[in-house]
Amino acid sequence: MNLDLTDDAVLRELWTVQRLAYAVEAELIGFDGIPPLHESLDELRACGETFLGLYDDEGLVGAVSYVLDGSVIDIHRLVVHPRAHRRGIATKLLDALPPGPQVVSTGSRNEPALRLYRNRGFAETGRQEVAPGVELTHLARP
Repeated sequence: MNLDLTDDAVLRELWTVQRLAYAVEAELIGFDGIPPLHESLDELRACGETFLGLYDDEGLVGAVSYVLDGSVIDIHRLVVHPRAHRRGIATKLLDALPPGPQVVSTGSRNEPALRLYRNRGFAETGRQEVAPGVELTHLARP
């Protein structure tokens, strides 16, 4: 389902899930400088990304965002509430994206995310150091 970031309740719920999810990633990769972890509500609302989300009985459990770059779907965020880990939420969100070639980046020490992307057909296309000792892995799938 599309998330409407002009709705303050939806925006706040997404912001909360995003902060919880990126706090887990920060712990995994040993780096808390992940930009969305420190994003304000106004910055999130103005990011220009399209968001899809999944809900359960307790509320928003995950979201994926993307930007179309020509025909390529550039995945900017994939977040899952920690209470919903290992329930297939991230896979369902990736499967809900529009068809076409896709690119994504994640922390090189984020093994759960790397495993997810590889299992969904993504292959590594490169690495980039973003801070001393902190590396991103770039992946793509046709």
